[in-house]
Order: sequence, then structure tokens, then C-alpha cells
Amino acid sequence: MHNEHYKSEYTTDFVSRWDDLIGWEGRQKAENGFFENILKKHGCEYVCDNAAGTGYHAITLAQQGFKAVATDGARTMVTKIKENAERLNVKLAGAETVEWADLDTHYGAEHFDAHLCLGNAFTHLFEHEARLESLKAMFRSLKPGGVLALDHRNYDSILDNGFSTKHQFYYTGDEVDARPVEISDKVCRFEYSYADGSKYHLNMFPLRQKYVRDLLTEAGFEQIQTFGDFKANFNDEEADFIQQIAVKPGKLSSNGRG
Repeated sequence: MHNEHYKSEYTTDFVSRWDDLIGWEGRQKAENGFFENILKKHGCEYVCDNAAGTGYHAITLAQQGFKAVATDGARTMVTKIKENAERLNVKLAGAETVEWADLDTHYGAEHFDAHLCLGNAFTHLFEHEARLESLKAMFRSLKPGGVLALDHRNYDSILDNGFSTKHQFYYTGDEVDARPVEISDKVCRFEYSYADGSKYHLNMFPLRQKYVRDLLTEAGFEQIQTFGDFKANFNDEEADFIQQIAVKPGKLSSNGRG
């Protein structure tokens, strides 16, 4: 596995069916405003949704008045983001193909109030240095006091206890199943099965919670909070997804939502 492998996995055909997997209405109900509330709590207005997929979070935030930029390393996803935004008559502040590690050079230092890196996307990186450099780029491109929200599957539970999921909070689409067909401490290979028999695969690195927190600290972030399925008090073995919230030192001074 290498850090660019995911680009070949997100084929045009798979991307065209990604929203069936996500289930926008189910996802919105499950999150219940979790990320919006985090952003508002910290006074964030200008948000970059990294590895934005088909644009669910960026579009939802834009609908709620945030100034939202969507980026993804896969061009197929960015094309779909633009299609979804146009279909829903939502104006994004931008939708571009940008690598995580290039965020600060592409947009400039201290540019955003917040970064989102959601939907297990960060696990596409297979090298420690690539993860650290990506987080440092996010850190540099955040204003002082800016926030990073990053989530990933509960790989601690998957590695230690085996896989189980309620599909209650993520991948809520009907007649679609997502589960690993290979599990090791080096890679989790997930299979996405659709009702018509179609199958797609993604290879991901199993990130443990403590490792991610240590990475965030090494990148310069502080005030790191960990949630499980959007709850501060959660069962380590039962949560499907882990949300990590971290802050760049300083005080945020926003210039408005543009």
C-alpha cells in the first residue's frame, strides 16, 4: 500500500454510487448537528472540508451559512462535489483537487477557521511521515484558535475484538453493506457491497485512537477531545467511529463568512 493508492480505488463508477452508500438523510440525522455545533462553539465561519468525498459536509455547512471549501485528492470526487452542489443549488466557496500536504501552500498560511477530515479519509495514508506532514499542513493553514475535526473508524475495537457495526451513524444508505475482508495491523481492506451484486474495495490503515492523538500533539494541536459516535462518554468497544477534535493555540478572530 502507498499514499496515492486510494486515487485508483475511487473509480468513476464507484464515485457515482458513493452517495447511495453514505445516505445523506441518515447521516444528517445521526450526526444531529455535531460538527456544526463544534464549529459554532469555537466561532468558526470559514471551513475547509478535506477529502470531502462527494461533498456532503461542505454542502450541508454551506446550506447553514458557513463559507465552505471542499477539497479532495481524487479528481473523480471533486467532479461529483461540483455536480451535487449544482444539483442542490448550493454555492461553495471552492471545490478543488488538493493534496492534504499542500493545503498551506495552495491556500496560504492562517487561511481557514476550521478543517474537517471526516468519513475515515485520513486512513488512506499509509506512512507515518505522510500523516504528520498532512496534519502540519492543516495546522499551518489554520488561523490561531482554529479547529480541526478528524474522524476514523474505531480500529482499536476492530483490531482487538473483530469487526461489528450498527451502520447507525455512518454508511447509512439502504441496501449497501460495508465490512472488512482483511484485517491486520498494517491494512484493513473494506468491501462495499450493493444490492445488485456490485462490489468495490478500499484499503485503509488502522489508526488507533492514542496514535492519532499523539500525531495531533506532534503537529502542534492542543485541547484534543475524543468522542465515540458523537458522544463524549462512550464505550471503547462499541463505538463505530471515533471523532477527534483539536485546536491550534491562539484566539480565533474571524473576518466573517464572506
